[in-house]
Amino acid sequence: MGEKHGFDKPMGGFVQPKSAAMSSAVRGHFVAATGEFVGTFMFLFFAFLGHLMSVEQQTETNGDGTNSNSTIIYISMSYGLSLLVTAWSMYRVSGDPAVTVGLVMTGAVPALRGAILIIPQLLGAICAAAVVEGIVPGDIALVQTLLNPDVSVAQGVFLEMVSRVHGLCSRSDSLMPSAQFLTILLIYTVLMLAAEKSKDTYMAPIGIGLALFVAEIAGVNYTGASLNPARSFGPCVIAANFPSYHWIYWIGPILGALVSGGYYHFVKFFNYEEANPGQDSAGGDFEEVKRSQSQMDEGAALENGDMRQSNSRNGTSGGRNRPSQSRQQYSSQGQQQYPSQSQNRPQIDSRIESGTMHPGFDGYER
Repeated sequence: MGEKHGFDKPMGGFVQPKSAAMSSAVRGHFVAATGEFVGTFMFLFFAFLGHLMSVEQQTETNGDGTNSNSTIIYISMSYGLSLLVTAWSMYRVSGDPAVTVGLVMTGAVPALRGAILIIPQLLGAICAAAVVEGIVPGDIALVQTLLNPDVSVAQGVFLEMVSRVHGLCSRSDSLMPSAQFLTILLIYTVLMLAAEKSKDTYMAPIGIGLALFVAEIAGVNYTGASLNPARSFGPCVIAANFPSYHWIYWIGPILGALVSGGYYHFVKFFNYEEANPGQDSAGGDFEEVKRSQSQMDEGAALENGDMRQSNSRNGTSGGRNRPSQSRQQYSSQGQQQYPSQSQNRPQIDSRIESGTMHPGFDGYER
């Protein structure tokens, strides 16, 4: 192959990619959509496989037929670690319509782009469920998100917590809304670690994966812990079984996205970074530190300027003042230790030009 072609070039070099300035908006939407499809497929494919294996291989269940504690841990790890790896390898892919809503609400993703991305996310989830159903034994219906028999539809939407902890209300008819805490945790983590740029942004996939892991542990036993409409939609399509309350896996995460986005705007409005100055900065030091350093530099420059003017009036040489001991040695030993610049200037210049000498602050070799 010639120089223009090779495996180290996109498309082997036979098709030249356009520069970002020449790319159209339609092309950008297309590339983002393909990324969302692949990312969603990879995330849910491995998560569904891990979930299915955990359920089929469990040796015991709870008395009411629900998954055991160890099985819930395995399921949570399947989703959390799969999202961690996928988010890190495909950093700009969300794979979750609820996360996309949160990103649109905070301005991280344009509204049109967000609307376009939801379609490939749903298709990726459907394809992931279909491939898992086709290549491994087992029923894909086992990975569906279903409510615990003791959890009401209202509790499924809001993941009601107060009545469950304190026993103040019936477990079957509580309507006390406490927001969709599972999705709030995930989306707020995405916003603060990935959308909000800081020194730890490059580690955002770890925090995002751990957030999903924690949320799964808390919610798998009660609602299946969807946190993602696409994650619930794909298995329902392939299993051809939509529970009557399937809508809660859309409304709940979207409510969580709205709450997360609203609180994100709240903390941004009040400049949350000023609550703990110096904690982190994407550009190095904070502006206050930079201003202090700049003021110190200006003060030092003015002081040096005054000293040079004083030295010129007193007939002394410019540059940095040498210590008194050095000046005494200079006076006693003459020009042996500190030869004058006027005498050796041509020799010094030639050595600097030839690269055999590096100038110090005042032109002398150190």
